[in-house]
Amino acid sequence: MSDINKVCVFASSSNFLDPVYYEDAKLLGELLGKSGFDIVYGGSTLGLMWSCAEQVKNYGGKIYGVMPQKLVDMGCCTDNCDEFHLTQGMRDRKDKMDKISDAVIALAGGFGTLEELSEMIVQKQLGYNKKPIVILNTDGFYDNLLRFFDTIISEKFANKLTANLFYVASNPYEAVDYIKNYTEPENVPSKHEIYSR
Repeated sequence: MSDINKVCVFASSSNFLDPVYYEDAKLLGELLGKSGFDIVYGGSTLGLMWSCAEQVKNYGGKIYGVMPQKLVDMGCCTDNCDEFHLTQGMRDRKDKMDKISDAVIALAGGFGTLEELSEMIVQKQLGYNKKPIVILNTDGFYDNLLRFFDTIISEKFANKLTANLFYVASNPYEAVDYIKNYTEPENVPSKHEIYSR
């Protein structure tokens, strides 16, 4: 296994999704835990976030929760974390999750998940990190977004190399295998690689 220990998972906090999404979240958590990975996540007891985190814990991994004070005050946090980090706001939360994790997996999610995923792709594009970024495309959830990514690249709003910054997994097995076998890029991207066609 690579030097990756803590995997940051971005995911929906909704409890009203189709069962297929929870099944994939639980399976991902099981595979991460069995593979010796810990999870960094939003610290919630809700939705796909908790479905995944709980299984990581059940299968031997540790849970690192990160949550802003406002959501704690709303009663969204869990006391099952091995380590819990309280932040002032959402931007601090993302920063903390980034700093303490070694890899990223985005499960199906809403606007918050999309924001988190987009920021991590840009961070990697500009050379601020070299982490593996995985999009878990459960039941084709991200198909339309991936087509939009293709449009961004084909219309030259982003370099074609941007497509190499993330990996699309069709199931949790592919997601975990990618992280296990990930090779970190050697060099920080050059100006030409970022801004050329």
